[in-house]
Amino acid sequence: MRSRFAVALVVLAGFYPGLAYTNDLAAGDPADQARQVITQQITAFLNNDIPAAYSFASPEIKSAFPNAERFFEMVKKSYEPVYRPGNFAFGRNQVSPDGTVAFQEVLISAPDGKDWAVFYELKRQRGGNFAINGVRMMRETSSQGI
Repeated sequence: MRSRFAVALVVLAGFYPGLAYTNDLAAGDPADQARQVITQQITAFLNNDIPAAYSFASPEIKSAFPNAERFFEMVKKSYEPVYRPGNFAFGRNQVSPDGTVAFQEVLISAPDGKDWAVFYELKRQRGGNFAINGVRMMRETSSQGI
């Protein structure tokens, strides 16, 4: 009986990509949680998984882009290094004392070979998970901190 339940959950998670990504993100170190969310969204972009990428956006971002397709088009047009990074590595991070806001620097090599420092703001949501609330990009070749 338990194995059928586990199989059903795996199948269900396949139909709802956001479920597979967010199950365990509320537990653990906030900086690690933020990095996991960013990594999973970048992976969704690389896989052209529009619903999964959109699932990591905060309610504020979703109010500005009320459907996944508009959000995806905006990212492709305005944030190409995030949409299609060649390589990326995490830089410095900062978490608010109460753990509700995280800032994470990501160093990205864009497809054109240019390097970018990308600064993510993530907000903790009611369910405990972080959601990406904003991204700022700066053309950089080395980490400058947050």
